[in-house]
Amino acid sequence: MDLTQGTDEQKRRRSKKMMLWFGIVSLIMAFAGWTSAYIVSSKREDWLSDIQLPQAFFISTAIIVVSSITYLLARKALQKDEQKNTTFFLIATLVLGVGFIVLQFYGFSQMLSSGYYFTGPTSNIKMSYVFLIAFVHILHVVAGLISLLVVLFNQVRGKYSPENMLGFELGETFWHFLDFLWIYLILFMYFVK
Repeated sequence: MDLTQGTDEQKRRRSKKMMLWFGIVSLIMAFAGWTSAYIVSSKREDWLSDIQLPQAFFISTAIIVVSSITYLLARKALQKDEQKNTTFFLIATLVLGVGFIVLQFYGFSQMLSSGYYFTGPTSNIKMSYVFLIAFVHILHVVAGLISLLVVLFNQVRGKYSPENMLGFELGETFWHFLDFLWIYLILFMYFVK
């Protein structure tokens, strides 16, 4: 397919989707670097393999999975031109996204109360990686929430319809990526001892 062909609108849609995917690939490369460093560091003598991840991380995983489902339900409602349901499911996704972040910080407090710190004399390399990877993911979820707020704002303004879903689709794709990324990260940190 020749990317230079098509109407200006088709070219604009393709370029926006391509830019999003370039960003997603960049994030994949960054997290691949951190998880690779985690694996290399796990061979160190001071690596503590028996440390458990906080329970809040597992609960937040369930919440972010449900948030992807509510985003999917919002898209289904929009495709049927059910504007109220679309808005409802977008708001539900937003609430779940905020809940995910709250639980992540609660997980940090669980690690701190267990005596694990990001840095300092009582820190250890494994928990430093857990703090780093989880916190950087939180920053990206904040970006996802900002994108979701833009989608919600545009939805309330009546910008989206079954024929005009580009902004909605871009926000949804980024949100699902963040969901899958966290599932990968939590499984990675759980199984790589």
